[in-house]
Amino acid sequence: MNIEQIYTGCLAQGAYYIESEGEVAIIDPLRETDPYINRAAKQHHTIKYIFETHFHADFVSGHVDLANKTGAKIIFGPGANTDYHIYEAKDQEEFTLGKIKIKVLHTPGHTPESSSFLLKDETGREHALFSGDTLFIGDVGRPDLAIKSDLTCEDLAGFLFDSLRSKIMTLPDDVIVYPAHGAGSACGKNMSSETFDTLGNQKKTNYALRADMTRDEFIKEVTEDLLPPPQYFAKNAALNKFGYESIDTVMKRGVVPLDVKEFDDIVNQTGALVLDTRDRETFKEGFVPNSIFIGLGGLFASWVGTLIPDIKQPIVLITDEGKEEETVLRLARVGYDNTLGYLEGGFVAWKNAGKETETIASISAETLADQINGGNHTLVLDVRKPVEYQSEHIENSVNIPLNYLNDYMDQLTKDHSYFIYCQSGYRSMIMASILKARGFEQVTDVSKGFEALQQTKVPLTEHM
Repeated sequence: MNIEQIYTGCLAQGAYYIESEGEVAIIDPLRETDPYINRAAKQHHTIKYIFETHFHADFVSGHVDLANKTGAKIIFGPGANTDYHIYEAKDQEEFTLGKIKIKVLHTPGHTPESSSFLLKDETGREHALFSGDTLFIGDVGRPDLAIKSDLTCEDLAGFLFDSLRSKIMTLPDDVIVYPAHGAGSACGKNMSSETFDTLGNQKKTNYALRADMTRDEFIKEVTEDLLPPPQYFAKNAALNKFGYESIDTVMKRGVVPLDVKEFDDIVNQTGALVLDTRDRETFKEGFVPNSIFIGLGGLFASWVGTLIPDIKQPIVLITDEGKEEETVLRLARVGYDNTLGYLEGGFVAWKNAGKETETIASISAETLADQINGGNHTLVLDVRKPVEYQSEHIENSVNIPLNYLNDYMDQLTKDHSYFIYCQSGYRSMIMASILKARGFEQVTDVSKGFEALQQTKVPLTEHM
């Protein structure tokens, strides 16, 4: 028996490759299928099952394509109605994989169809639990992501309490918990950076598994302080439920080199969004007018999903050389399938063609601190999350979280100068590029963000 966790940091997502006697089960695969197929072929394994813990909201799973290419059976738990062929398992049903068994535990709460999969080893011992978004390390799944459900968030939280107590906490303490996500995912509130743990340790350390916790206390704790989910979550869940275009088709359409004229024509004819994924320091020195910066070096896919409202939006790319295919793939992982090509030769080709360019003004933290301490009236925007802002921020700065920029646009005027900071500089450059594209000419990025500002004598305050 072999269990391999395949963890993708930019999505904080864990898929699993489980093998026994040459037979393989994949749990919660990513959109790209070749890594699983090639791994199985290289080791002369056969992919027999694809287990899906639920309709994922934060990424498009690869289950449909993987099943079409391998003939493996897609297995969901009870209540998973789809527009493609699956096997809807019963609660407690077992599947044989080589010399081991995988048992379905229906664990509704995160979503109605959520299920966990219990692996029994060659001796029949309960060895590992693939808990999906039901149980994370340090947290549990948020109960507000069900699509087209008549159930309330509180209803689902109650189901989650019951699932944890009746199906999971009754398992042996030495069972290893393998969740679908870790820290950085928006599917929970406070996940650990650890990607697996024993159930016994989680009973001691996870707030949601406290032995003395009542049902009402649980519901209150898991539902309070929930930020609205990113807008793309419901769209990804629908794709996972109803099906999607083949990843091969998406890649063929997207990984297309365009010369400057072709690039310009597509933008003008289709209204394609120009998405620049280079390093932020490179971007600020020169970019195509009206393009948006979301760098591959950060949580790229989640920011795309948060900030580009139309999942069918035509997109053309400007990337670092050699990053074109990766960019198209990472967009597809969150359902942005309408990439129409990339600028061959990148920004250099655009500049060499004599085309108009833009820049983002940037100042050091020390310069901003000197201006503020010198009495200059400066409008400073803090684009971090509210919890970050409340912990500590520049005195008199205004919190406009990047996640919710559109909700705050009526507070901004184009005749003001704005200095923008986040924690390290990634989000502030995204914000600056968006404002610039919307006609805000007087925007200045604060290089290296709050991390650098804390090293200056700028006045700081905590939220009161």
